[in-house]
Amino acid sequence: MKLMKTEDAIGQVLCHDITQIIKDVKKGPVFRKGHVITEEDIPVLLSVGKDHIYIWENNENMLHENDAAQILYDLCKNENMHPSEVKEGKIELIADCNGLLKIDRKKLKAVNSLGQMIISSRHGDFPVKKNDKIAGTRIIPLVIEKEKMEKAKKVSSGGKIFSLKPFVHKKVGIVTTGNEVFYGRIKDTFTPVILEKLKEYDTEVIGHKLSSDDCNLEIECIKQLLEDGADFIVCTGGMSVDPDDKTPLAIKTVASDAVSYGAPVLPGAMFMLSYYGKKKIPIVGLPGCVMYAKRTIFDLILPRIMADDLIAKDEIDSLGEGGLCLNCEHCNFPNCGFGR
Repeated sequence: MKLMKTEDAIGQVLCHDITQIIKDVKKGPVFRKGHVITEEDIPVLLSVGKDHIYIWENNENMLHENDAAQILYDLCKNENMHPSEVKEGKIELIADCNGLLKIDRKKLKAVNSLGQMIISSRHGDFPVKKNDKIAGTRIIPLVIEKEKMEKAKKVSSGGKIFSLKPFVHKKVGIVTTGNEVFYGRIKDTFTPVILEKLKEYDTEVIGHKLSSDDCNLEIECIKQLLEDGADFIVCTGGMSVDPDDKTPLAIKTVASDAVSYGAPVLPGAMFMLSYYGKKKIPIVGLPGCVMYAKRTIFDLILPRIMADDLIAKDEIDSLGEGGLCLNCEHCNFPNCGFGR
């Protein structure tokens, strides 16, 4: 490209979008890439501060910002997402469905570390809704060396940077534990909270069983719900370290893989995650804080369970940073730092 004085650029071809910003009124391109400059355009260009203008010159070793953004988009795109229109050298990725965003963080960092190019996204392992923005791509300069974009392809090879896992239907079984509820001494106020959170996803509760603090009875309840076809078991009550709290033992007895008992998240430290059988049916033990706190470990784990995204212990361990809920008077979750 070539830099020219604006008054001398009549008949030349713009090599990038020209943005006009009018406070509280407009921010957008007043002229698009490829526009042929006319005499009438000169006052407009000057009004947006363009005393000099870049016009297009072919260079086989360079790529225009729009073409480079397309390459970055191609490194990111995957099923269940589509691109926005190329605008001012930027392409955004848009979700085609409700689902869980997964990010190959190593590849994302590798591309951004090359310099002169960026891929910016929302946080991974969080839910997105259809038509939500997932990420944006662009280069910093107006043109970039083709060789540099080839490096971006190389460091991100072997798979896409983003994936969107659609949420799936879950048949949920709930086990409420505690002598106080089992014998009717108090009302069960935990289950309504669970049901409200499950409403955010495609779920059906196929069974709800009450258990005393008898570990064998709780084991029987969990097994019965599995036999009835539950593909997600939620156990509430009896999750502390008190001698009569046997829920962790019951879950561990039934489960094939006890991933973690305890999580570096507040509220939610006494959370338990396990999987059952070859189908990896999740069985979770929820601490009492889920009943009264606005947001807890359950809000961080539930989206992943609903997308059949298996969770490893080291992923739970890494929740410590960002795992402290600040209990804001007006809760803005997930638009806050909790779980990030």
